[in-house]
Amino acid sequence: MPSTPRESANGTALPWPGGGDNGLRVAVLGSTGSIGRSTLDVIAAAEGRLSAHVLAAHTNVSHLLDQAARFRPRWVAITDPTAAAGIGAAALPSGTSLAVGPDALDDLMADPAIDRVVSAIVGAAGLRSTWAAVEAGKTIALANKETLVMAGPLVIRRAGETGARIIPVDSEHSAIHQALACGRPGEVRRIVLTASGGPFRTRPRESLADVTPAEALRHPTWSMGPKITIDSATMMNKALELVEARWLFGLPASKLAVVVHPQSIVHSLVEFVDGAIIAQLSPPDMRLPIHYALFHPVRVAGPARRLDFNAAMSLDFEPPDLARFPAVRLGQEAAARGGTAGAVLNAANEEAVRGFLDGALRFTDIAEVCRRALAEHPFQEHPTLDDIRRLDAWARQEVGKWACV
Repeated sequence: MPSTPRESANGTALPWPGGGDNGLRVAVLGSTGSIGRSTLDVIAAAEGRLSAHVLAAHTNVSHLLDQAARFRPRWVAITDPTAAAGIGAAALPSGTSLAVGPDALDDLMADPAIDRVVSAIVGAAGLRSTWAAVEAGKTIALANKETLVMAGPLVIRRAGETGARIIPVDSEHSAIHQALACGRPGEVRRIVLTASGGPFRTRPRESLADVTPAEALRHPTWSMGPKITIDSATMMNKALELVEARWLFGLPASKLAVVVHPQSIVHSLVEFVDGAIIAQLSPPDMRLPIHYALFHPVRVAGPARRLDFNAAMSLDFEPPDLARFPAVRLGQEAAARGGTAGAVLNAANEEAVRGFLDGALRFTDIAEVCRRALAEHPFQEHPTLDDIRRLDAWARQEVGKWACV
């Protein structure tokens, strides 16, 4: 792929953002998950502008090997050594090498051949490899919101030191990233994150304690993995996104808001001081924010679905019911406090979701145990990475105790 300038629709020269003869070389961390699979859809549709250089997964070896056979990456990484046991050279395509263990994945992030890193490992587990990519000064398409929820100030500061760039992949933060281009930072009045409201937006509040995992896993507009789907049902995803936005865009919590938008067409909004509101609209299709992050700052045609303005549609907005969705308040608190609040909220939620899916907690217990963890943890305003890891473990242990009561 040429590195010479390309032209926009009006003839203005646009820089091609790197890449060799086989296009931009992409490392997909968490390639077997929902975001990882959508990323490979984008790569497959890119007509040579993108290539998979690294495909990484934790335990889903059979799916990973199928992906390797199709995309023929330079490296396949399996972070669980037990899952990787028994994989021989014959299982991989010619020219593909195997890396095993989290240390090996960290080392791969320093490979100068990698142009973009898609950080799509779910949960706190994604912090380590994302940090390694930041240390290597990479351009990171960030789908792992937990990285910034847990360690936002540390990650942003280190990225500034190494020259790493972070381009958001969450649909909400991608929308904000695009809308912010319409003004200067000092002209922003507030950012408004949209939320679908999940499957229980209109369910009687008194029946929420009886919600089953099967019910909570049926999202009305998005197709996602189980953990993220449960987070959407509790609106904890919006709580975590508030914290992520706090650090990603460098705004105080007082300038962050949430609105419920059931159609999931407006992906977020930026209101400027003059009253103008800029929004990004598209059908709910994660391939669009992934495509945007991989090609930024250039826009090229991609595989995402388009809105059909020949068909009637309506766009509804309503304030979130904080009594129904107390998780939103927790996100507001964690965004305002900073420090270790985000890491503890995230860890408590991961364990609470696991407890709910295993039948040890009720649906309404998820937000309650997260509230308790936030209230009771030994807060630190300026934690190190070691402090964050220690309190992550503390929160998980505490929720485990409460789930057993």
